Amino acid sequence: MTVVAIDGPAGAGKSTVARRLAAALGYRHLDTGAMYRGVALAALERGVAPGQAVSVERLAADIDLVIEGDRILIDGRDVSERVREPDVTRAVSAYSAVPGVRAVLVQRQRALAAQRDVVMEGRDIGTAVVPDAAIKIFLTASIRERALRRLADQDTDDAAALAELEASIAARDEADAARAASPFVRAPDAIVVDSTGRNVDEVVAEVLSLISAQGRP
Repeated sequence: MTVVAIDGPAGAGKSTVARRLAAALGYRHLDTGAMYRGVALAALERGVAPGQAVSVERLAADIDLVIEGDRILIDGRDVSERVREPDVTRAVSAYSAVPGVRAVLVQRQRALAAQRDVVMEGRDIGTAVVPDAAIKIFLTASIRERALRRLADQDTDDAAALAELEASIAARDEADAARAASPFVRAPDAIVVDSTGRNVDEVVAEVLSLISAQGRP
């Protein structure tokens, strides 16, 4: 099976680019970040704190977590929109830093990668989940660019909100890079693609060109 690994920080455009790539290549698209969001939501709803490592790990192993395209199901309940809400976004980094949670979800992700060709996006795909991925892309963008994109999603141009978003994004980058389990780093053999100031079509075209140059379909 062929795995195209798309890693990078939040707001760099991974989901949109990965989804478009998967459609162009005829591969499955898997958003691994959504899996961590699903665990975070389940934990929040059950009142399980990130510091309760054993309980969080057990929860991650026990819930029925299904990713179907853009849909996320927990125990049969569609939580696709709920996992993108601010409280989950604020909490997901802490829950994803729990080593047991990462161990459970990485095992699931590898099993999915073994089923069929896939474009897999996340923060540690090329370094920890599938280190032998055929293609590794590190998609990045400036913090200002990423904050502006999030601000556009909120349909506002408030300067205070922009500053708050920039601080939040920088803090999450720092937390993910500092975690003990699978810290957020670029794989040495990953190709860096910067999406700052570029539209999705331009980024997708570049990545497809890179994949073609390596002899992939």
